Amino acid sequence: MIGVIGGSGFEKFEEFELIGEISRDTPFGKAASGFKKVKVQGIEFLFMSRHGEHHEHLPTEVNYRANIFAMKAQGAQALVSFSAVGSLAQALKPGDLVVPSQYIDRTKSLRHHTFLGQGLIGHASLAKPTCEIMAEGIRPMAQALSARPNESIQPFDVHFSKTYICIEGPNFSTKAESLTYRQMGADIVGMTNFPEYALAREAGLPYLPCCWVTDYDCWDDNIPHVTVQEVIRVMRLNNSKAFSLLKEILRAGPALWQGSLAPEAGLRTSLFMPLEAVPTDKRKWLDVLMR
Repeated sequence: MIGVIGGSGFEKFEEFELIGEISRDTPFGKAASGFKKVKVQGIEFLFMSRHGEHHEHLPTEVNYRANIFAMKAQGAQALVSFSAVGSLAQALKPGDLVVPSQYIDRTKSLRHHTFLGQGLIGHASLAKPTCEIMAEGIRPMAQALSARPNESIQPFDVHFSKTYICIEGPNFSTKAESLTYRQMGADIVGMTNFPEYALAREAGLPYLPCCWVTDYDCWDDNIPHVTVQEVIRVMRLNNSKAFSLLKEILRAGPALWQGSLAPEAGLRTSLFMPLEAVPTDKRKWLDVLMR
């Protein structure tokens, strides 16, 4: 079963058929509100609004550990993440889909970003933080979708193998910061994919980020700078594109992530200590992440 995490503008999609609400309780606190099992065109999957059902959490306040743990505990075998991002490159236009393969973390250590620590020692490799197999799997789906716009889907381009820089937020960047991110080699800027992708890796879950551009941030004075009003306007247009892609992903099923290395790169192979040395209070939930 696949787990879907919806970010800003993707808190809900039309055509969801609710199967049931799911408990939000985890060893790391409560997962986001509105965690549920849903069905689209007869296909069941897990859905969670990253910021909560009513968008009640800032990026810093999202309980990323609880969200990822809850997905794993409820049977998710892979994760698809939908996010809104700003563009740091002229070619990545508002309305476009960007599938990043690399990340730069510029958050401020305010987030619980790992399941490790407090007696549980390990080191997971994040050299390739996203699932390349899933990314290649959706390439023809996304390109075909972008080639057939209609009254609900405006034309857009698809971009792969880009770099996402994650900032703390909640405020948008200064111009100096935006220019610095471009110099660092980042292509898009967002506030939520870290530590989500890192926790997914620790949990052994293949992670596919689908990032939808809403604005050009503020690096170019010749382009209007990002505003909440413009972001919301473009997010509404991006929602139908994301849902159309999601339906294609659901139809592909487990074949989409078959052969992914993520399950073998999680904590089951990343612990730096013998299992018998794991603190007793961590063994039960560690079993969930390692299964």
